[in-house]
Amino acid sequence: SPPEEVEDASEPTKRDRSHLENTLKLNEEKPADDVSGVLQRLRKIYHSSIKPLEHSYRYNELRQHEITDGEITSKPMVLFLGPWSVGKSSMINYLLGLDNTPYQLYTGAEPTTSEFTVIMHGPKLKTIEGIVMAADSARSFSPLEKFGQNFLEKLIGIEVPHKLLERVTFVDTPGIIENRKQQERGYPFNDVCQWFIDRADLIFVVFDPTKLDVGLELEMLFRQLKGRESQIRIILNKADSLATQELMRVYGALFWSLAPLINVTEPPRVYVSSFWPHDYQPETHRDLFLKEEISLLEDLNQVIENRMENKIAFIRQHAIRVRIHALLVDRYLQTYKDKMTFFSDGELVFRDIVEDPDRFFIFKSILAKTNVSKFDLPNREAYKDFFGINPITSFKLLSQQCSYMGGCFLEKIEKAITRELPDLLGSIGLGKKPNVLSCDITGCGETPKNRYRKP
Repeated sequence: SPPEEVEDASEPTKRDRSHLENTLKLNEEKPADDVSGVLQRLRKIYHSSIKPLEHSYRYNELRQHEITDGEITSKPMVLFLGPWSVGKSSMINYLLGLDNTPYQLYTGAEPTTSEFTVIMHGPKLKTIEGIVMAADSARSFSPLEKFGQNFLEKLIGIEVPHKLLERVTFVDTPGIIENRKQQERGYPFNDVCQWFIDRADLIFVVFDPTKLDVGLELEMLFRQLKGRESQIRIILNKADSLATQELMRVYGALFWSLAPLINVTEPPRVYVSSFWPHDYQPETHRDLFLKEEISLLEDLNQVIENRMENKIAFIRQHAIRVRIHALLVDRYLQTYKDKMTFFSDGELVFRDIVEDPDRFFIFKSILAKTNVSKFDLPNREAYKDFFGINPITSFKLLSQQCSYMGGCFLEKIEKAITRELPDLLGSIGLGKKPNVLSCDITGCGETPKNRYRKP
């Protein structure tokens, strides 16, 4: 009928996608860099040199972060966060060219995404229920089961046969709704966000220039992003919907409202553009928007290309923490054995030590060991809880954790930290950067959840 034809005529013109394909190298038929050999070696080092000590001293009970094989082999993850209806799903549709396909993510002016949607590579288009994703231990999502059935119903996977997804996984999150209480969602929204934040290699926080109110839920989110500043990229989306002068004001207002939430010396990178398939509005800064978009794509590419270095540095940082934990438990146990006499009450003796470890120089003696930075020492309060669950008598001294064939646990983890992991890094063409694993870069700070990622 004629009205439909008129509608077609006014359909906005589509933007040229060639810059997407060129920047992300989607058309290059180059052999994918063979990382499987490096990953196998990384897994082997982890299982033979780090995991035995981790298990023996129950490191997981201190940190609640177990490394699964799925996590070692997983692709880099890009997380999209931000208020509702700012264009997160449209941006993913645009990057993957999903518009007008049966698998495009729903978009609209009202809050549309109520699920955590994981977009990953697969041979053909299909959706996967959250319950199925969490049950598959080969995927890196099995730990999400701990958030309960209500959450798994809000988790969905989409497999798409797209070149970009061979190298990266996207996660779209429900928009932040400022006036809604967390319990109305029916699952621990902030905890789930934290799980994804801890594992993301790049975090896009998307804003709409017409809705810049920073409310409580968003403030909470920025608190959770502390320590991950180098992974955060702020996106001021839909920038072509404003006149230049207005856009400059909004840009200033955005910085003003975020400044108290991100207290770092270097502000995060802000990209100002319009990420969707339609052409930019006439009379707007097309060249600027296109340049901004290309630099965001280059950023994404960089993360993909640094994938192996990041993995190795992350496993090494984990090993450093496991080693320090083992040294501490060993020291607590040694102090306990020294203080015990035939007539002592074991519980009272140990309570003394746990209440005031400084009196027994427990933490100081660990610092005297080589290669331990004071910034790596865990919080002593954490050990009160740890020994509350794990009695000191259930552990063995490090000197007893040796076998004739397998060698000593401590020596093996030290060899992994000082030799094997740096050698593995050198084997992927990084021999020229000897300092890449130093503490200034890996940020071996006291916040144990932070994963090292290159800015």
